[in-house]
Formats: sequence, structure tokens, C-alpha cells
Amino acid sequence: MTDDTAFVGLDCADCGRRHDPGTHGRCDCGGVLSPAYDPSPATVARGVADAAAAPLPFSRGERLSAAEGDTPLVTAVPLADEMGVASLAVKDEGRNPTGTVYDRGMSVAVTAAREAGTEPLALAAAGNAGQSAAAYAGRAGLRSYAFVPSRTAFSNKAMVNVHGGDMRVVGGRFGDAAAAVDDQLAADYYSLSAFDTPYRHDGAKTLAYELVADFAREQTDDPLVDGPAVEAAAPLATPDAVVVPVGTGELLVGLERGLAELDDADLLASLPTVVAAQPAGCAPVATAWEADADATEPWEGPDTIVGELEIPDPAGGDLALSALSDLSGTAVAVSDDDALESAVTAAQTTVLEVGGAGGVALAAAWELADDGDLAADDDVVVVNPDAGVKTPDVLRSHLMGQGV
Repeated sequence: MTDDTAFVGLDCADCGRRHDPGTHGRCDCGGVLSPAYDPSPATVARGVADAAAAPLPFSRGERLSAAEGDTPLVTAVPLADEMGVASLAVKDEGRNPTGTVYDRGMSVAVTAAREAGTEPLALAAAGNAGQSAAAYAGRAGLRSYAFVPSRTAFSNKAMVNVHGGDMRVVGGRFGDAAAAVDDQLAADYYSLSAFDTPYRHDGAKTLAYELVADFAREQTDDPLVDGPAVEAAAPLATPDAVVVPVGTGELLVGLERGLAELDDADLLASLPTVVAAQPAGCAPVATAWEADADATEPWEGPDTIVGELEIPDPAGGDLALSALSDLSGTAVAVSDDDALESAVTAAQTTVLEVGGAGGVALAAAWELADDGDLAADDDVVVVNPDAGVKTPDVLRSHLMGQGV
């Protein structure tokens, strides 16, 4: 870890204790640890011009990287017209190296594991995170295990092995896979599970830096080529709403972290309203939000076709609620049918291959527009967390159900 990262330690979300850099896992009190920084506004501005330069625990040269990030913000005029909003764009995270937003955080988390010199690496995953972990562990030359539920997409299972990881398929659902990690691994391991490592949700914040930069460039035609150009252009325009699918909570928490850093550096004209989108068959965050609760409750009987978001007891659920509160956000639960129809509509009208999780976010935006919570003059960004080709059978089955 180098001085130019502005990284000062790891702070506990529960008790506030600061831990030394290099600490792994959770605080002694059980709280989630997150990197803390003391960046200058100029450092944050450089991150807007180039998200790879955003404050992270490891410098650009130190990090394991496969050119993750730098994904496009795709304008979707047909979808905006159908929803009746001023503009709609999709931040397409399916363009990452393993086709998922998780590559952003896994780059940092596996770098930390390499620096710690500990193996094997292990995690429970709904699918995409297991594939991403195996890829970056392979890049680092470290042994890794991914425990996935039996319903995980074949593409994820296959690619865990292709990247050199050891895949363990566990009967049941995500909770069964999470329980199996300790049950089946006799030796100590370095956990890459969400919020066990302090780094996955922190790496996800680069999405916020890119999203703000992309939107500002479209509004002003300013290339924002370096930090001074960003500072001169500030305050930067932001979308009115950003819709994010939520499973473990790491993407939402990471987005809030990035937006907070940008806001603290006085670079934003305003903070966007952030919407947490979940499938109705497994919506612990949305349900807790509607109940005005401070904590999520485990979801009984999860049942959604969108396996990536079927996380009944999200490790970052409470932090996700806190992030929504800080961003004056809201949460929406949508049906599987609406999610899959939204994904298919995106594919058929905008050349975007959106998976089920991205479909959940699109369906949430549609619901908000129909209810009048998104107005005709609103600019909306929807985050698509993974490539549609991850689960083509799910999308095709939806069409077959319609007789197509």
C-alpha cells in the first residue's frame, strides 16, 4: 500500500474502531470493516477523470487488474420514450472482464489477499462473484474455492473451473452454500465473501466515479481529461435517479461510498436519488425500507428466477438501508415477469443484453415512472450488473412462456 492512495485504515461500521491497514475480516465486535481515506479534492477529481485513479487501498500499479471498469453508459432512447422520462441510460457492467460488476471489487480484494500471502481463498456466491474470484485468484496464482448453490447458472460453474478455481456445488440455495464454506474447508482460508472482506464494496465505488463522469460529459461535451479540468467544470451535473439491483448490498453500498467522496470534495451539483431494486420473491431490503426499519430480517421462503439477487439474509442489508437513507433514496420490489420482460425489451430495442438482475432494475424504473415518481423531465440511469449471456436460458424461457 502506498501513500498516494490516501488510505489511512479500516473503520468498523458498528463500533467505529479504526484498524490498521492490512487487517482482514470483520471487527472484533462483528461489524463490517471499510477502508477509510483522507483524500484531497484534487485526488478525488483525478478519479473522476480516470476512475482507476480513484482513492483505493492500492495504487493503480499495485492492483491486480484486467482492465475492469471503464464500462459504457448506453443511451436508451426507446426505453426513455416508453417510460416517459427525459432520458434513460444503462451503465452496462456486463462489459467487464468476466461480465459482471463484481470485477471492480474483486480486483481490490484479491490484491489484498495476495499482499497478505494467505491461501486458499474462498467464498460463497450466487454465481457471478464466484467466477470473478476464480479469475482474479488465477491472475494472482492463488488457490480458490467457490461454493455455489445448485441453481447457479452453468456458465458461472463452468468458468470457475476454466479460470482454475475449485468449484463446490451445494444443494439448496445461497444460504446453504454460505454454510458449506466452513463445513467443507478444514484449513483456514482467506474469505472473499461479500462484507467479510473490506474491499469488495469499496472497489465497487469506482462505478459512481464513472457514472458521474460519463453523465457530466454527455451534458456538457467537456472531455474532463484530467483532475484540473474536472475541478474547473464543477459542480458536475448528475442524473435525477440511479436505479441499482440489490442482492448482498455491496453494489448499493459501494455506489453510496463513491458518491459521498465526490460530494465531500464539492464536485457535485446535487446527489441523485438512488433506488434499490429487488425481486418481489426475495426482497429483504425493500421490505425493511417500506417498514422504515433500521435492519433487514431474513427472508422466509425465497423464490425468484433471478438467482443472482436471491440473497435472503444479505450481509450488507443494514448498510444498504443506511446508504439509502444517506442518499434520500427508496426501494422497489418487482415481479419476475416484469423483470424478464424488461430485460427482453432492452435487448429488442437498444442492442443491450441485460440479464435478470438488470431487468429487475429496469422494471423498478418502469414502475416508478408509471406511478409518477419519475417525472417527464427526469434523467435516469439504470445499472445492469451483468451480461445477459450469463443466463440466456432464463430469458428464452420467458419468451417461450409467451408462445414465442
